[in-house]
Amino acid sequence: MTPRVQLALNVTDLDAAIEFYTKLFARPPAKRRDGYANFALDDPPLKLVLIENARSGGTLNHLGVEVGSPHEVAAATERLSEEGLRTRSENGTCCHAVQDKVWVADPDGAPWEFYTVLADAPESAGAEQCC
Repeated sequence: MTPRVQLALNVTDLDAAIEFYTKLFARPPAKRRDGYANFALDDPPLKLVLIENARSGGTLNHLGVEVGSPHEVAAATERLSEEGLRTRSENGTCCHAVQDKVWVADPDGAPWEFYTVLADAPESAGAEQCC
């Protein structure tokens, strides 16, 4: 898998956002759950995540880089730590999937994750477990 950037947005109306981004990218979401949807695009290489949040619509939730394996997450963790960045690893069910990931924050506090999706999570698993 070629790495792709993830952009996670808070939206006030998930249905309206899905309708807009379906038209924008000419394809439906790859996954849809209660309060959550994602578009996994090859062209442009982007993972767009929509998280319903009535209080913070139109704002950034978090950014990420999706990679192809846990090994790549481990390599990113090592590289970021060697660069002096404070990292926080997280493994298991998160954001509607089973993932391995490492988090860092930019100087203004914007959260970035390097992650790999290991499996889909049951519909009962939600974003309240992470992010």
